[in-house]
Amino acid sequence: MALLRQWLIALLCSLFLPNAFSQEEPKAENPYRVEAAFLRNFARYVTWPTQAFPKDHSPWRVGVLGQDPFGELLEKTLEGRTEKGRPFEIFRASTLDKLPACHIVFIAYGDAEKRRTALNELRDEPVLTVSNEPDFLDEGGIILLDVKDRILMSVNLDQARAASLTIQTKMLEVSRNVMENGVLRKVN
Repeated sequence: MALLRQWLIALLCSLFLPNAFSQEEPKAENPYRVEAAFLRNFARYVTWPTQAFPKDHSPWRVGVLGQDPFGELLEKTLEGRTEKGRPFEIFRASTLDKLPACHIVFIAYGDAEKRRTALNELRDEPVLTVSNEPDFLDEGGIILLDVKDRILMSVNLDQARAASLTIQTKMLEVSRNVMENGVLRKVN
């Protein structure tokens, strides 16, 4: 079991952190740098409905809602990158009504009521919602990232399906928890 867990962690790192196995001495990662890399890679491992994009090469729109924890890290991570032939655009807003329609939204509200309000407004829209707040899945968010000493990801598959998003099996296999049919089950 321990060997399987180590293999899954290695797989997670290889999927989401392309330089995770470099020869350099590992240094303490800024958790927001890691989260920015995950936001980029979600575009690879999640499928949006075709109508979510006006044109074949329309950009990925990544939004940060609330107080931005990334600073320049998001630009540095996404600048010049493409995924599935689409470049990235970044938007930031303090409230959802000021944020243009996005494909991926990192919800940075520390206040649970603000998170729930935003998630309720985004419910059933083809928007991948992401946060690092512990109750995010229960509140209706799709992906919870917990980056500390290890990278842990949990997925609300029910909400992803309601938003017409398809999460690839590769992501589910390396997730810590998956919520499906209202039940949170531990995967790793």
